[in-house]
Amino acid sequence: MRIVIAEDDALLREGMAALLRDEGFEIVAAVGEADALVEAVAEHGPDLAVIDVRMPPTHTDEGIRAAARARRVRADLPVLVLSAYVERSFATELMRTGTSGIGYLLKERVGRVEQFLDTLRRVADGQTAIDPEVVAQLFARRSADDVLSRLSPRERDVLALMAEGLGNGAIAERMTVTDGAVHKHIRSIFGKLGLAPDDRSDRRVAAVLRYLDATAH
Repeated sequence: MRIVIAEDDALLREGMAALLRDEGFEIVAAVGEADALVEAVAEHGPDLAVIDVRMPPTHTDEGIRAAARARRVRADLPVLVLSAYVERSFATELMRTGTSGIGYLLKERVGRVEQFLDTLRRVADGQTAIDPEVVAQLFARRSADDVLSRLSPRERDVLALMAEGLGNGAIAERMTVTDGAVHKHIRSIFGKLGLAPDDRSDRRVAAVLRYLDATAH
């Protein structure tokens, strides 16, 4: 897998690059600015970009905006965005750049190598992965009258795991239920959220976006 890293902290940038090289990945570019990321994507056509949320010059949302630009340069480029803090609006904005190959992970997970690598591989495979802590905080802050109040507690648990990027089998294993039970819960979630089958969209991602929107206030 060919990877571009965009991180303005030189120590973290080089540390991630060394870690990923040791795991057999090819680092085609490691840069410290958003513009340099977009240029590297255009030049190298990587399989994945790992991007810091806050980069020069303002250290606000350059990483999110760079991710969107990079996905326009290379259509549907898988991107894993790293953030030092839970920032709900950034998670929502990131997911609006596409319906596959999107990850939002807290930087502290990088030190948990197996978890970091698992998320990286899932995003590269086209899955959506949101940090469990982001999911937990979003649910904790949801209002009683939001759209999620239509869901049962069990359905909210399933949706939280969907937001982490887990497939039906992994959700069933985590919840200690059958695949059939998970499928039933997901079908009910789609129905309660008004998500009819549509060839133009991914209902799993749409459900997660609906969830993020409901907790973004």
